[in-house]
Amino acid sequence: MTDLSTVSEADAANRLMRLARQIAHHNKLYHAEDAPEISDAAFDALVRENNALEAAFPHLIREDSPNRQVGAAVEASPLAKVVHEKRLYSLDNAFADEDVVEFIARVRRYLNLSEDEAIAMTAEDKIDGLSLSIRYEGRKLVRAATRGDGQVGEDVTPNVRTIADIPEELPADAPDLFEVRGEVYMAKADFAALNARLMDEARALAEQRGAEFDPESVRQFANPRNAAAGSLRQKDAAVTAARPLRFLAHGWGMVSEDGLPADTQYGVMQAIGGWGFPLSEHLARLEGAEALLAQYRRIERERADMPYDIDGVVYKVDRLDWQERLGFVAKAPRWAIAHKFPAERAQTTLEAIDIQVGRTGKLTPVGRLTPVTVGGVVVSNVTLHNRDEIARLGVRVGDRVVIQRAGDVIPQVVDNLTRDEERAPYIFPDHCPACGSEAVAEEGEVDVRCTAGLICPAQRIERLKHFVSRGALDIEGLGEKSIEEFFGLGWLDKGPPDIFRLKQHRVELLSREGWKEKSVENLLAAIETKREPDAARLLFGLGIRHVGAVTARDLMKGLGDLRLLPAKATEFAAYRSENPQGPDEKESPFNARMVAAVKRIFAVQTDGIGIAIGHALADFFHEPHNRQVWDDLLSEVTPPLYVVETLESPVSGKTVVFTGKLETMSRDEAKAQAEKLGARAAGTVSKATDLVVAGPGAGSKLKKAAELGIRVIDEAEWAEIVKAAG
Repeated sequence: MTDLSTVSEADAANRLMRLARQIAHHNKLYHAEDAPEISDAAFDALVRENNALEAAFPHLIREDSPNRQVGAAVEASPLAKVVHEKRLYSLDNAFADEDVVEFIARVRRYLNLSEDEAIAMTAEDKIDGLSLSIRYEGRKLVRAATRGDGQVGEDVTPNVRTIADIPEELPADAPDLFEVRGEVYMAKADFAALNARLMDEARALAEQRGAEFDPESVRQFANPRNAAAGSLRQKDAAVTAARPLRFLAHGWGMVSEDGLPADTQYGVMQAIGGWGFPLSEHLARLEGAEALLAQYRRIERERADMPYDIDGVVYKVDRLDWQERLGFVAKAPRWAIAHKFPAERAQTTLEAIDIQVGRTGKLTPVGRLTPVTVGGVVVSNVTLHNRDEIARLGVRVGDRVVIQRAGDVIPQVVDNLTRDEERAPYIFPDHCPACGSEAVAEEGEVDVRCTAGLICPAQRIERLKHFVSRGALDIEGLGEKSIEEFFGLGWLDKGPPDIFRLKQHRVELLSREGWKEKSVENLLAAIETKREPDAARLLFGLGIRHVGAVTARDLMKGLGDLRLLPAKATEFAAYRSENPQGPDEKESPFNARMVAAVKRIFAVQTDGIGIAIGHALADFFHEPHNRQVWDDLLSEVTPPLYVVETLESPVSGKTVVFTGKLETMSRDEAKAQAEKLGARAAGTVSKATDLVVAGPGAGSKLKKAAELGIRVIDEAEWAEIVKAAG
């Protein structure tokens, strides 16, 4: 959205809503799940667009604006929650030299300084690690917590005690209470060694069990940051102790009344370094934009040779009294800024475009490149995303392209340098390359999908791999290579049910290379243990579009018996046919009617089950081949009834709403507690609501509860109810 003068207020409001959701989604993937989908540069572009719109339409700024959020909530974490006494903030970003010059000018204006008055700042590399706050009381380490959303983090104290860079006790000249803040990271060399070790351990375990070793089944870390985050967020501190984690300090939080050891940023950091904490060797105190930018370029030149990953340089106003005067905006200090590096890029030739068919039939174009090194990694494949992206870039086989790589995100093409050269355009296939069936994009969708369903061999193989994966049936010893081997032999022609008939091929399997008596027996035994699978895992394993692991559990909570699903799907299909959208009916009332039908027919209450899932189930069971596979599968397995155990409690049978910021548990944990106590956790307050549990910051829901005379309690009272029932 480049020309804001042409943007209407309605369009701006709609775009801000979408940006808030997109940015929150990617924040959660990066900070909470360590699984980013897009590059830092792409994420920063979304943030810049949001900021430009908010500046042009300040009256449209939303409560969930990305500029009011820090990091991501830790709701799903199994670790205990910690409320930070002093909030951890994020940093605003600079992407060009002009942004840095403007930052200094802004500081000068805010402090009302003359042009000739020098502003000293610190500059240091911005390490790509996991933020950590370490609290010392009586100069002894008492608690360590991740940043989380800046207000609530995860308690990782036992794990942090295993990191050699972090002292257990501060010297006598340190304040009685002091919180050191910095980044936990893993050095590049240590990261490579860890992944190699994981591979060696998996190979040794396979040999010990007499099983086939499948390198692709070994779960390795994608990059050093993910490795550091995954190693620190362990329930078992012994796992963390076995991982080569390091720490780099860059600031502080709470400080006792005896005060800071200096009155400047640089001075306090030198004191922290003197207490035994590692500091960046690039930390420097400088004056003026020219000196700061020179340090930025110096660090950028050394970036590739540094022992750890960095993504920019951080500048901070040196004088602490000036920092105090400058203060903070919603999520960031006015006295600091991160000058980000551009994403790493390289030029190469697009040698071919291949189409991969996924388990849902999606046709994904993959570019095959002349191998090129980008950021120390040799890249030979690149995602082209979809048909529209190919058209936007105008890429064809033989084009010279610019590729970009950031972190563990799949490399992508960002520019076509030979767009104007005479060359035949690339025609996106309208038939599946695996089975020849028609491939189409549904109305309103970008993705092109094969229409053959389970008849398509590519989809069948991918769905079989999904069926035996960890999140589904988790059959040990049956990896991707084995699935491909057995499918090629014709042993899995009928899909998942044939997995439970592999014992019929025992003699043939023993004659194949790589399969020994012990590995065959282990595989067949592992399959037999799945004859009574968890119903939700089995449903998820079928790979029905839109039915993920959480949706599968929600459906089973409602239905109880997996065998009811085909009849319910058929019932919804009939309702859909008999109740089309009326000629004068608006979209919203029609959608509301359809959602209500889905919830009624499938006996679910959660907001996560809607029209798309109803359509997906109806379409899946309408296909005769899918029904045949379903019936065949249930002749081989017997999933028990799905029962959610509940306790007798004062809230059994009642509707509970959680609102505000929950400080001792995540929202998912709260809902799970309610379900276990026999209550229904709802998302909105209505006359049907019996109880509201309100945390800090509760707003409209709390107000409505008061208007309706609904009982309201706090977290402590809810905890007493849970404790009494347990």
